[in-house]
Amino acid sequence: MDAPDQLGTQPVGRLLWWACSQTTLSVGVYGVYALTNAWFVARGVGATALAAVNLVAPLLLLLGAVATTVGVGGASVVSRALGRRDPTSAARAAGTAFALYWATAIAVTILGLAFLTPLLQLMGATDATLPDAQAYGTVIIGGAIFATGFSAIVRAEGRMLFSTMLWVVPVLVQIILDPILIFGFDLGVVGAGLGTIGGQAVSASMAVWFFFLRRDRPYRIGLTHLRPHPATVRELIAIGTPSFLAGIGVTLLAVLVNATLAAAGAAVLAAYAVCARVQKFVTMPQTGIAQGIQPIIGFNAGRFLDDRVERTRVLASRATLIVGGIAAAVVALGADALVSVFLDEADAAASAATALRIIAVGIVVAGIPPLVSVYFQALGRPAISYGISIGSIVAVKVPLVLLLGLLGPLGVWIALPLGELVSAAAAWWLLRRDRRRASLPSEA
Repeated sequence: MDAPDQLGTQPVGRLLWWACSQTTLSVGVYGVYALTNAWFVARGVGATALAAVNLVAPLLLLLGAVATTVGVGGASVVSRALGRRDPTSAARAAGTAFALYWATAIAVTILGLAFLTPLLQLMGATDATLPDAQAYGTVIIGGAIFATGFSAIVRAEGRMLFSTMLWVVPVLVQIILDPILIFGFDLGVVGAGLGTIGGQAVSASMAVWFFFLRRDRPYRIGLTHLRPHPATVRELIAIGTPSFLAGIGVTLLAVLVNATLAAAGAAVLAAYAVCARVQKFVTMPQTGIAQGIQPIIGFNAGRFLDDRVERTRVLASRATLIVGGIAAAVVALGADALVSVFLDEADAAASAATALRIIAVGIVVAGIPPLVSVYFQALGRPAISYGISIGSIVAVKVPLVLLLGLLGPLGVWIALPLGELVSAAAAWWLLRRDRRRASLPSEA
């Protein structure tokens, strides 16, 4: 089940299971790397180094937001173009995505390295964490050009297995390189950064082969497709921008949380670093479900198979709530065991365990906003996605952290799941309102 036409012919349940299992495996494997990377840094360098690495994360999220913009926008255009049997438009959209990302990555590398220290200070770096953050950030930002394999656009044509390999192979490379560089060569956080860049370079190389050289596909990118096409650029950015805004929002929220917790000391920052990574890992299935529906909805919308589109949305919504509930229970019940894997310091471990139990409440519904957002992006209707991306951060999560953060770390821990609950309720309301309007008969 790894070809474009099957997106419109296979039973929706089976197709959704295959697509979401592959995307969940992909992001889950990366989640494993995020956790193992944290373990290698914490055990090989120390808790302060882990806090420093986490301070660089917002810079990575910013670059990831750009990659997501062109990736999601390109994937929506590609899947709908293939659905209406238009490979030329698909190739043009994919080529545009590559060109925009490469140009942005070069700019991010130049500007990021030039202003690295003030950026890290803005994100809450202290005298204790700044040296390691500078060393790690230099390596990561220096390799920005390799930071995506465009797996979303690979999935857009139904190539789920290769999309998974774009995650699995590089992560295996990273997991092998990390202990060698951190422990074997005693490179500390620099070794962690080099391991990450090494894996990303493998992924980027695989993507170039797939899009530019592989022949058994509906289209291939040529040099002409890399030239900017104004209409394609506008469509791609319009559809992908909600994902960009969501990524920027996550970045700003992470900066705000780090800055709010900085006054409480390195132990609390280390606790948040562990919580952020654990939460990201356990919500991987929800992320996988959101990513998995995009090619199915986009392709079937392109062929006007509305019943299949609606069936996909309903099944995916049920699945994300079920896996969210399971993940929340695992985190709440296993908080102490999860924290003990990363932290030995009593204060940091106690703070992290308390935070995880509180944050677990929001994990149940954390997959709803991205699912609803991807649904409308896949249809080529990003307006509601804009509302979810901007509103959930600006109107919900940031105000809650600012307000409850006045109470100290406990207030921040409460603000995070409360923000997820309110955002999920708002996203679901927007979806139901759209469905009611679509069901109303048009006036003669």
